[in-house]
Amino acid sequence: MTQHTPIPPDLRQWIAENLPDWDTDTAEDVSWDRGDSRVWRVPTAEAEVFVKLSPSPKDYEREVAGYAYAARALAPHEAPRLLAADPGMQAIMTSLQPGRVVRGLSLGREEELRVHERAGILLRRWHDSSTPASKQDRDIIRASMADQASEAAACLETTAGHLDDKQRALIQCVAHELPQLAENLPVVYRHGDYATRNWLWDPHHGYGVIDFEMSAHGVAVEEFVWLCGAVWAPRPDLKAAYFTGYGRALSDSEERALRLLTARLGVSYLATGLSKQNPVLVERGHLVLSRLTHE
Repeated sequence: MTQHTPIPPDLRQWIAENLPDWDTDTAEDVSWDRGDSRVWRVPTAEAEVFVKLSPSPKDYEREVAGYAYAARALAPHEAPRLLAADPGMQAIMTSLQPGRVVRGLSLGREEELRVHERAGILLRRWHDSSTPASKQDRDIIRASMADQASEAAACLETTAGHLDDKQRALIQCVAHELPQLAENLPVVYRHGDYATRNWLWDPHHGYGVIDFEMSAHGVAVEEFVWLCGAVWAPRPDLKAAYFTGYGRALSDSEERALRLLTARLGVSYLATGLSKQNPVLVERGHLVLSRLTHE
């Protein structure tokens, strides 16, 4: 979060219409350090709110729907609430959620285990509030799985020389198995980006979640892909705590799908890193694939 972009004039006017007592001089750019993230923390006389410009109409629609879903599925202290929205500007105003972002937060082992267990508890309640997926939802899911399988096959062509035999074989399995395997996996209304950067933790207020831009129906196991590749491989105790909270173990088919989806993520990191000469992504891709094939 290193950007310092001023609030655009039309957005300033919209904020003023919704928050007559906001302090224009102390608004803070808290965008993530990526091109399409535009978020500001806006103080008022009584509290603080967040204002966000969604990167696309689809993102805006998903996030507004996600906030409505969160208000039904989660307690007020577990997720921020939508205060105002403008589809023309794709602007969203939300309440402040207590806590600090878990990603990068220094926690002792016991507290870390507690956070992961609470994360599993909350996500299970989120999933259990799902409405059935429509035919259109399932068509979108089917296309997504086919696309991920095709992506893995394409990435294999450009990264094969950087992989060992086990890693190449695993990526081939992604390309061949994933679409059919996904047909019978549980489908839920997903948070869509349930990573530690969107978890909030406060020793007094407890656990919460933010950012519903990716919320939509999808395969439940996709919620765990980033955690599997970035967190759980060297820390099986955190995975165990998480699924203790979630309240059920993954089926064999779900475990297999999780492994394949995580491998797809890893080889995508590697292929992108090689093409853009980005050593961070190259290292990340190698790390994910190495953990999957040498665990």
